[in-house]
Amino acid sequence: MSRIGKKPVEIPDGVSVRIEKDNTVIVKGPKGELSQWVDPIINVKVDGKNVIFTKNNESRRARSMHGLYRNLIANMITGVSTGFEKKLEVIGVGYKAEQRGRAILLSLGYSHQIFFVPPEGIELVAQPIAQKIYAEGTPNQYLTANITVKGIDKQQVGQVAAKIKRLRLPDVYKSKGIRYADERIHLKAGKTGA
Repeated sequence: MSRIGKKPVEIPDGVSVRIEKDNTVIVKGPKGELSQWVDPIINVKVDGKNVIFTKNNESRRARSMHGLYRNLIANMITGVSTGFEKKLEVIGVGYKAEQRGRAILLSLGYSHQIFFVPPEGIELVAQPIAQKIYAEGTPNQYLTANITVKGIDKQQVGQVAAKIKRLRLPDVYKSKGIRYADERIHLKAGKTGA
């Protein structure tokens, strides 16, 4: 039984929640507007300053959807009120990230530079680091830039951050590449001379 689904979602000041006839929940806040269709197997109602979720029946599907939709709506409310962000680190000599309007220009050791344009609703901030700072947990590798992905849709923020990271995954020997700020890479030992 879902215990998360039973918890009501509190609506903060400045945020409004509306439920349409087709079971679409629309959340408006200071940062924007998001909408999410909710399966009819789950009943959604706004009760004062709370959004309450109940199941129509006790089927396995209803139990699994109960907590899912509760968390999706909770994330929407957080997104339109405070927003979400993910931080990435660019590590490696010669690797760079520069701001170009809404987009970022990446030099990641390929024969060409990569011009990454974010989708609508996502803001990218690239901050090159001028001084030499060793990246944590990496031998002799410098942190060359920080990239921050911001937006109101949690899923979209995570997806864009994952796309940027995939442009140059961290190397398992020296940890060069792009990684999440809180990510720790397990390094492999190099070959030993005979």
